Amino acid sequence: MIELNLNIISDYAAVPEISRSIRGFLLDQNVEDHICNAAEICLIEALNNVIKHAYLGDHTKTIDITVRKDNESLELRMIDEGKPRESLVVNELDFDPGDIQNLPEGGMGLFIIKQLMDEMNYYTINGKNYFTLKKWFC
Repeated sequence: MIELNLNIISDYAAVPEISRSIRGFLLDQNVEDHICNAAEICLIEALNNVIKHAYLGDHTKTIDITVRKDNESLELRMIDEGKPRESLVVNELDFDPGDIQNLPEGGMGLFIIKQLMDEMNYYTINGKNYFTLKKWFC
């Protein structure tokens, strides 16, 4: 197993750079491009959710990120010390895809993550929130 540990400040401006770094790491580990794409999209969604909902936009906080890859799977884990989520319930989206003017403005992040990843877990221990995403290679 190979592991990468990173830490960023809770600022939207830090998200693109960290996502590029993790994508580069995954490509260096010969992870298929479509899995890199899914991981990057999910990472960006998850980090933006932490910044917006857990830290309420406070840019002085930090988020720890761990990326683990072995022969069978890829795992992304984000740890923050912000406001915990009440639940990880993912609502189904109800909209008309032909009506672009009235697409939902928010609430799509967890739905997207659920669609792209194979496992999604969230828990809080001792004031720390752990959000783990897993994608199986087979």
